[in-house]
Amino acid sequence: MDETIVGALRASPFFAGLPKEDLERIAGMGEHVRFDTGQAVVEKGDPGEAMYVILEGRAEVEVGGRVHRPGPGQALGEMALFSRKPRTATVKTLEPVEALRVPAERFHDFLLQNPAVAVGMLEQVVERLREVQDRVEAWWS
Repeated sequence: MDETIVGALRASPFFAGLPKEDLERIAGMGEHVRFDTGQAVVEKGDPGEAMYVILEGRAEVEVGGRVHRPGPGQALGEMALFSRKPRTATVKTLEPVEALRVPAERFHDFLLQNPAVAVGMLEQVVERLREVQDRVEAWWS
């Protein structure tokens, strides 16, 4: 198994705390993809059918009037793993990006077979929602 991919998954808060074996299985279900500078990784309104973990490079996403610049170890479009709703933002690369594309359907099957992983990831989703709520509350204050 490519240790670079496992390391990037381990660095992602979304996969924090998962054992190496689970990270290897997630890495194994993904595919390596590359995006050129200025290319969209995901586009607002498109169906959410996969998430991406950045292995190399940087991207830019604007959400709620704020700009974020995710880099190696950060996940993009991870809500697609839980919901097939349309994308809520466009993510474009700032430089060439290498990423792991994890299809939602494969990942969903993996979670059904590994409920402990699902619970661990749910904890991370809740934490991200709290962070968003805190930012919204600060913005409105």
